[in-house]
Amino acid sequence: MTKQELKEKTNGVVLDVLITEKGSRISAENRYPLEVARDARKPVIAEMVEKAFGVHVLKVRTANMKGGMRYVRGTRRAVADPTWKKAIVTVRGGERIELA
Repeated sequence: MTKQELKEKTNGVVLDVLITEKGSRISAENRYPLEVARDARKPVIAEMVEKAFGVHVLKVRTANMKGGMRYVRGTRRAVADPTWKKAIVTVRGGERIELA
């Protein structure tokens, strides 16, 4: 599922599935990190994940990730990264969210 398809299927609540080292490690515990809309609330996130991936959500934990200035390597240019929201969704044992 592409980013655009995921965004359309969840009405813009779930923006992306985060694929990181930590995400790979906690996926063994049935927890999956997602990038979500900044104004999304936990019950709405749970509902949209269940709808998009066909799993049963047990718990949703959210964190606001602070943006900041980032310097582009090899140049003197600084780029501002926006603030975004991360959700770690716990699903029922034996169920999976397909990442790709």
